[in-house]
Amino acid sequence: MAEQPDIEQLQTTLLAEITAAGDDNVLEQIRIGALGKKGSISARMKGLGAMAPDERKAAGQSLNALKSVIADAIAARRDELQAAALEERLLTEIVDVTLPHRPVQTGSIHPVSQVWEEVVQIFGDLGFSVAEGSHIESDWYNFGALNIPDEHPARQEHDTFYFNPGPDGSRKVLRTHTSPVQIHTMEKSQPPIRIIAPGRTFRCDSDQTHTPMFHQIEGLVLDETTHLGNLKWCLLEFCKAFFETDEVKMRFRSSHFPFTEPSMEVDINCSWQDGQVKIGVGDDWLEILGSGMVHPNVIRAGGHDPDKVQGFAFGLGLDRIAMLKYGIPDLRAFFETDLRWLRHYGFSTLNVPTLAGGLS
Repeated sequence: MAEQPDIEQLQTTLLAEITAAGDDNVLEQIRIGALGKKGSISARMKGLGAMAPDERKAAGQSLNALKSVIADAIAARRDELQAAALEERLLTEIVDVTLPHRPVQTGSIHPVSQVWEEVVQIFGDLGFSVAEGSHIESDWYNFGALNIPDEHPARQEHDTFYFNPGPDGSRKVLRTHTSPVQIHTMEKSQPPIRIIAPGRTFRCDSDQTHTPMFHQIEGLVLDETTHLGNLKWCLLEFCKAFFETDEVKMRFRSSHFPFTEPSMEVDINCSWQDGQVKIGVGDDWLEILGSGMVHPNVIRAGGHDPDKVQGFAFGLGLDRIAMLKYGIPDLRAFFETDLRWLRHYGFSTLNVPTLAGGLS
């Protein structure tokens, strides 16, 4: 029983150290020094094997009781330290509810997304449905089926993004327009066809009015009786609705596109005041899109007989008309992810464009 006073003394010393511990790190060092593999209590437990049976039993009971007392004391002191730390935080981290309201910064709808939806709403009211296609197309769908000859400049690598050749030697391209959607639609559908095809397109070009990736929307109408007058009326109604004006003058200029015949560039009247353009007033002209009657070769490539059906097509840049309508000076800013720009030109998430409620 000579060990008993030593155990009592060890308990007194350890309890005093635990009580004096000022933070959790010090408390952890005390725990390791007492109950760890090389701790003072653990060392005494290892010495039990050298004692006589009667002494071993008594010493073992005393050491086990000491372990429990010390473990409980450490746990209690840790709770006290955590409670004190929480009390200190509650006293120092005070929220002053008398401060004035600070508005929460909310997200914005990108101008391109807004204009995309505006255009879909307008053409939807005119009876068009939305068709979509892949960003990666074959040479046939992007060029050949659209009557674009092999020597056309658009096929050159300085204008088009090509992929590496495949096993058969053919090369896929990032579509340079959404016109391939027209061919896919004609292959899968029978006239009458009335679609618009909005989406991303890609070309090797970058300056104030061009970017390597941009947005286009193209339209296609195909049936037995559609004529040029239908095209002119459709584009006139679109421009009046999009620019939210009662009157717009349009000018159709003869042009050339491989996929339409005849082909026309379309201008609308405008005026320039203080560096800003106003649509529908004035005697100046501004080009906004290209159009024409679908070329017989394109109708034939889509799987239809050009002697039985005919139609018109048109295409315009979503980014360009967004710049015109909302006074955005530089096309490149659309894709620079500048939050300041987006907060200035962006739209509220609740500002859903409708023809009844207003587009913008």
